[in-house]
Amino acid sequence: MTDRRLGAAALALAVAGVAVAGYLTYVHYAGIAPVCNIAHGCVKVQTSPWSELAGVPVALLGLLGYSAILATLFVPGEGARLAAAGLGVSGFGFSAYLTYREVFSIEALCQWCLLSQALMAGLALVTCVRLVRGPDPEAGLAPAMAVH
Repeated sequence: MTDRRLGAAALALAVAGVAVAGYLTYVHYAGIAPVCNIAHGCVKVQTSPWSELAGVPVALLGLLGYSAILATLFVPGEGARLAAAGLGVSGFGFSAYLTYREVFSIEALCQWCLLSQALMAGLALVTCVRLVRGPDPEAGLAPAMAVH
């Protein structure tokens, strides 16, 4: 897979992540129940003690994380690739911890949280592959994300 395709995949995953986390952040601050097909698991998860970290909704943290990854995709250079991979891997780790809490502490699953976990896993993988592979040699000094 070329760097351009890896970049496009990362872009699609990050945009989807912003949408999911944005929706969950909106739901939190609007005080409404999220649309949920898993026996009200989303409400149970969204109102659990693990839905906030130091008073900040984890959905907002996710929104900030996905947005930061998205921003790095438009910055050229090895540093931006490293930042994207670092954010992707740490986001995946945090999502894995939250999924553990869903299963073993809250005893409920949230379809939006599981979707976010899958998106972050994909981002961690794609951004790490982009980091290891580096830019395509024939791309020269092209921008980090030349999406045509």
